[in-house]
Parts: sequence; C-alpha cells; structure tokens
Amino acid sequence: MSSLALAVRDSNTMLRRNLLHARRYPSMTLNLLLTPIMMLLLFVYIFGDVMSAGIGGGGANRADYIAYIVPGILMMTIGGTTIGTAVSVSMDMTEGIIARFRTMAIHRSSVLVGHVVGSVLQCVMSVVLVGAVGVAIGFRSTDATVLEWLAAFGLLAFFAMSLTWIAVGMGLASPNAEAASNNATPLILLPFLSSAFIPVETMPGWFQPIAEYQPFTPAIETLRGLLLGTEIGNSGWLALAWCLGLAVLGYFWSTSKFNRDPK
Repeated sequence: MSSLALAVRDSNTMLRRNLLHARRYPSMTLNLLLTPIMMLLLFVYIFGDVMSAGIGGGGANRADYIAYIVPGILMMTIGGTTIGTAVSVSMDMTEGIIARFRTMAIHRSSVLVGHVVGSVLQCVMSVVLVGAVGVAIGFRSTDATVLEWLAAFGLLAFFAMSLTWIAVGMGLASPNAEAASNNATPLILLPFLSSAFIPVETMPGWFQPIAEYQPFTPAIETLRGLLLGTEIGNSGWLALAWCLGLAVLGYFWSTSKFNRDPK
C-alpha cells in the first residue's frame, strides 16, 4: 500500500476509535451540548423581550431576537464542543495509549487526524441539534438560497476544523485533562465577548475593539448574512482569514508537540 493509503486507513481506524469513545462516554458531549441550548432558551424566553427592544430601539419583538441570536449560538456550540477534544487528547497523552501507538506500525499523524475529524463530525451534529431547537422556537431562514445554505454549512465546518486544531494543541500542551479543560475555556467564553448576543456598536466604546477583533464576531456576522440576508461587508473575508490562520497555527502547533519525543 502507498503511504497515502496507509495514512487514510489508519486515520479511519482512529476516527472509529474516537467516535466509539464519544458513544461510550456521552456525559461530556451532553453537557457541552446542553449549555448552548440552555443559553438559547434563557436569552429568548427570559431576556428576549428586553434584548430585542434594546437592539431594535423600539417595541419588543422576540421573533427578531430569535433570528439575531441563533447564528451566534450555533458558533458558540462549536466552541463548546471542541473543549471535549482538548480533554480527550490530553487523556490520550497522559494515560499511556499514545506511548503504545508510537510502538505500533501505524501512520503517526493518523492519531491527530482521527481526533480532528471526529470532533468536526460531533460539532456538525451538535450544530444540527441546536439548530433544530432554534427552528422549534421560531427561527426561520426563508430568504436564504441553496447556495447560501451550502456556504453557511461550509463556514460552520471550516470554523469547527480550525477551532478543533487549536483545541488539539491545547490538549497536547496540558499536563492533565483538568488543565486541558481550563485551557480550552476561552473557546466558549469568546462568544460572550462577540456580537453573538448584542451588536458590537451597542457596546461601550472601550470594549468594541475586543468584540470586533476576534474570530467569533466576523464568523457570526457572516453566518447571519448568509441565513438572514443581512449585510456581510468584509466580515466574510475576515472570517475566512481567521479560520485559515487558526487552522494553520493549530496544525503546526499540534504536530510539533505530538512529534516531539517524550522525555
């Protein structure tokens, strides 16, 4: 078999391994999935009228706020799901299985590829479930074309892959699973500092650069534009640049840490 065929075969084996782990230990996946659903329901049904009145500058309209918040919650779901990847990678590194893999005749990069592909699949499934909850409570995207839906799905998958590589690096750099979970916490906190819940221009002036110059805000604004027909501006290019930059950074960080011989 060629080197590429071996890499694909071994990566597929590692992918099945990670999916089996996720199925056998669903508690973390459920916890990370329930968080965005609870945030969605909380902000819609508890704060929805007040938030929509503040954003619109007029009367309260909960339906408008549902349309506004769902794209942000979908991105938040991706950030939360990747925390499980950091924990899983750290557990593999500290529990000895990686040391055994190093002695076996398998393609070295397949271990990381299995984690990344498995995490992206879990992110996509989580986004679909959270999106279904959004539709159930009133989210509609009637103006989006088929091409815009495909672009939105591609953005979500690309963003998930980028954050997953960063999460893999965090897991490899952490001494244990608890530290990996703590190190990956910014991936779920950054959406709160973005335009997920309120527009950037309504934030205090000193805080607006923090919300604007980070990966979640342009990704959320691009997703809103694709699903709701709002103005995207340069957010699309910024979102792609952030995704590409994070993917490259995470890939080289992860592979350099993983290929380093253990002391």
